[in-house]
Amino acid sequence: MNIHQFPSKNNWNELIKRPVFKREEISDIVLEIFDDVQKSGDKALFDFNKKFDSVELENLSASSKEIQNSSNLISEELKNAIQKAKENITKFHASQKNEIQKIETTKGVICWRENRAIEKVGIYIPGGTAPLFSTVLMLAIPAQLAGCKEIILCTPPDKNGEINPAILYTAQLCGITKIFKIGGAQAIAAMTFGTETIPNVYKIFGPGNQFVVAGKELAQNFGVAIDMPAGPSEVLIIADENAVPEFCAADLLSQAEHGSDSQVIFITTDLKVLNETIQEVKKQVENLPRNEFAQQSLNSSH
Repeated sequence: MNIHQFPSKNNWNELIKRPVFKREEISDIVLEIFDDVQKSGDKALFDFNKKFDSVELENLSASSKEIQNSSNLISEELKNAIQKAKENITKFHASQKNEIQKIETTKGVICWRENRAIEKVGIYIPGGTAPLFSTVLMLAIPAQLAGCKEIILCTPPDKNGEINPAILYTAQLCGITKIFKIGGAQAIAAMTFGTETIPNVYKIFGPGNQFVVAGKELAQNFGVAIDMPAGPSEVLIIADENAVPEFCAADLLSQAEHGSDSQVIFITTDLKVLNETIQEVKKQVENLPRNEFAQQSLNSSH
């Protein structure tokens, strides 16, 4: 991390500048990806999997065998945690459902407001470097409660052509069976246009890197709605003399490890807390399975 003591206000804007690609560069790449997927369908997706994820697949769909076997590949402790989280999230969102109240505003004129589910929705789950199975819960459960008839999920495979078993297990738990091995802007393009294997959807949900975000923004030009352009990850932590350096470091790294384009910022009024937090970051990052991505993120963090 870059350390600055008592930086001048004139330098603040420079210090918090995000580590991003030039927007024109991203737009050109994403436009090309969308064009290829629209023209070539599944063939383009197989090519992009090979190009970006270094994997050659025979089938874009996760098989029922893979989905069912996912339960055997994660610990009971994790399964229990996922089940508990599912119960909590379901309880919260179920409370948001309202009964329709019909009001007669004028004799013979009855008005009411009702919510109708979007028939086909797509969920994007980052998985190549950070398998966010928690995001499956946060997106799939509201969709199920709302009554969406078709929910599909796209997530990038690893170099062995496999999807993280925690993502598969959580998706199955939430009733999702249409799961596809494709990530990045190409996944967003597939859900926008539809291919031989992947159906098009009416709205796309989920976070991602700068290319996924650009893809979602571009999808709107083709009549597909999105939730919001979420990503890349960033966090700002403000600490005083009472802060626990170990916890501060853990919070910083929890976002830094999402990807090399993530950024974390730590501000403290106490020099002792600063020094101890920096040491904790150096200590904890060594134990992260994804420390390469976290370290790249820390290089552009403060």
